[in-house]
Amino acid sequence: MENKRGKEESSTIIINELQLLLAEKRTLLSYLRTGIAIFAIPISVLSFLIVLSKYYNIFKALRFLVPLLLINLFLIILASYLILKAITRLRTCEKRIEELKRDYADIAKLLT
Repeated sequence: MENKRGKEESSTIIINELQLLLAEKRTLLSYLRTGIAIFAIPISVLSFLIVLSKYYNIFKALRFLVPLLLINLFLIILASYLILKAITRLRTCEKRIEELKRDYADIAKLLT
């Protein structure tokens, strides 16, 4: 009786760990989505400036362009950080899920 109870508790812990990993995976995917959205902002602003460049003199507008370009650079760095962090942590999360699937056949049935 104790062996069966221990096995049930063990499988409950494994399922809880799997749920935690899947929740972390969802969070990391939202990091990735946010990083991509933040990365799109500087690209949009720069393309807008390029399209309108014939209507202004770059040297006269330099006092506005330099801070704007610095903000864009900051956004690009932030987006790159979020994307790289999400991708690296997603890989480790996926590896752990694959280990659980390989070690526990019952879990592999649930995830396929």
